[in-house]
Amino acid sequence: MIMSSYREYKAQVLKDPQIKAEYDALQPEFDIIQTLIDARKQLHLTQKELSGLTGITQADISRIESGTRNPSLNMIKKIARALNMQVKLEFVPMSETSYVKEKKGSSHN
Repeated sequence: MIMSSYREYKAQVLKDPQIKAEYDALQPEFDIIQTLIDARKQLHLTQKELSGLTGITQADISRIESGTRNPSLNMIKKIARALNMQVKLEFVPMSETSYVKEKKGSSHN
């Protein structure tokens, strides 16, 4: 079967429950990345300009935005301040089914 678009391919691949679970687990990271990119672009800042405001190298900002660098909370806070934003971190209960699945797959408490 030939897929005519990325969306069709993604929909097909996400029918696999294991792939869907992994994809969903990464969603918070994707959301943070997209929020940072959108805020930077809304302020008409280049990665280099954001680098100057934060002290984080342009290369690291590029890696964060591409998802190849996991920033520390401190880095996220620096970027947020430079974008006139604040970080809000929440811990919310998981649904019972996802909690049970994660506990079964965990080897530590």
